[in-house]
Amino acid sequence: MDFKHVPVLYEECLENLKIKPDGVYVDGTLGGGGHSHGIGEKLNENGILIGIDRDKEAIKAAGERLADLKCQVITVQSNYADIKEVLEELDIQGIDGALLDIGVSSYQLDNGERGFSYMHDAPLDMRMNADESFSAYDVVNDYSEEKLTEIISRYGEERWAGRISKFIGKARKEGHIETTGQLVDIIKAAIPASARRDGPHPAKRTFQAIRIEVNRELEQLETAIDRYCDVLNPGGRLCIITFHSLEDRIVKEKFRDRLNPCTCPKELPVCICGKKADVRKVTGKPIVSDEAELESNPRARSAKLRVIEKK
Repeated sequence: MDFKHVPVLYEECLENLKIKPDGVYVDGTLGGGGHSHGIGEKLNENGILIGIDRDKEAIKAAGERLADLKCQVITVQSNYADIKEVLEELDIQGIDGALLDIGVSSYQLDNGERGFSYMHDAPLDMRMNADESFSAYDVVNDYSEEKLTEIISRYGEERWAGRISKFIGKARKEGHIETTGQLVDIIKAAIPASARRDGPHPAKRTFQAIRIEVNRELEQLETAIDRYCDVLNPGGRLCIITFHSLEDRIVKEKFRDRLNPCTCPKELPVCICGKKADVRKVTGKPIVSDEAELESNPRARSAKLRVIEKK
C-alpha cells in the first residue's frame, strides 16, 4: 500500500510559513511528504528542508517523493518533540519555520494492518513507530478498568467510558483481546443501542483515546511547542494543525503562555519577574478549511491551524 496523506490546509500553511528561499524549515510530521513538497518547492539550492517522522514507512515514502526538489532534503526518523536533539545532531543552530500536522495520517488509518482503524479487523497495534514495543494490545489487555475509564473519558471524551471499560474487563476474563474487530464488538455491546443510532461510529472516541495513550500524543505536543519556539530564528513561524479539541486546547494555552510569560501576581501594579514575550500572535481564531477543501477531503472538517511568530 502506498503511503498517502492528503495535506490539509495546504495553501494556508505555505502562506503562513512566510518561506524564505534560502531558509531552514522543518516538517515535524512528515507523513507522505505532501506539505513538505510544497515547502521544498519554495526553497532554492541553499535552502534546507528537514522532515521528521516516527514512522519509518513514512520516511521511506517521503524520501522518494521529495527527491525532485533542488533544496537540501534531510529526513530523520525521530519524534517531532525531539527537535533540539535533531538540530544538534545536524549542527543547525536555528530554523526559519516549522509545521506540525498533529494526529494520525490517512495511510495509517487506511492501512488495516496498522490497527489504527475501527473499520478494518487487524491486530491491536496503533504504534506510529513500529519499532517501539508498547501497543494498543498492552493498553486494552493490561490497564486496569479504572485506568481505561480515565483515558477513554479524558482522551476520547466518551460518555460511556465506564461501561466500555467494564465490558473490556469482562471480555478479558475469557481471553486476551487480540484484534480491532474484537474491541469494536465489545464497544458496541457496551454502548446502548439508542446511543448508537446517531453521531459517529461508536468506537471512534475509544480508538482515538487508545491511540493517543499508545503514542503519548498530547504529552509530546505540549513538550514540543516550547521547544520549537526556542529554536525559531527571529521572524520564524510555527504552524500547528490539530484535529480535535484536546489538541487545539493545548496549542491555544501554550501559545497564550508564551505570549504572556509574566508570573507576577495580578495585584502587582508593575511586572517584577522580568519575563517578556519572545513571540507574537499571528492567528487569533484558528484557520479552518473552506468549503472546496471540505468537499474534496472530508477529513479536513475538524482541522484547525494556529500560527505564532518569533520576535
